[in-house]
Amino acid sequence: MIWRENMPQEKQVKPKPPEKVVKTERVETVKEAPRAERGENAVFIGRKPVMNYVVACITFFNAGEKQIVVKARGRAISRAVDTVELLRRAFVKDVDLKKINIGTEEVTREEGRKSNVSTIEITLAKAGSK
Repeated sequence: MIWRENMPQEKQVKPKPPEKVVKTERVETVKEAPRAERGENAVFIGRKPVMNYVVACITFFNAGEKQIVVKARGRAISRAVDTVELLRRAFVKDVDLKKINIGTEEVTREEGRKSNVSTIEITLAKAGSK
């Protein structure tokens, strides 16, 4: 039993009592803009798979929207075009291309320098609607 006497003794640590958590909630009232101004019928293209955006477009059309806008910037532009073409050719055959807007946005990077990013907006409408 000599070897146990030479080992350091363990320190006992008392657990700290839990701190009180105070939750505050801020409620703001926002006056809603009309549906067309809010852009609720817009699908913003990002890094997700193309089928996710196709399903989003189909959902808008099934909810009664007559027209939707597919928007993308930079590298996502090709994914936006893929989304529209897949939607038109495979899923909703009575969709018309109403308008395609292209442009450039000036973006300030973290380093403080400015760069240009290409943008595209593709407006789709169900056939027979204006």
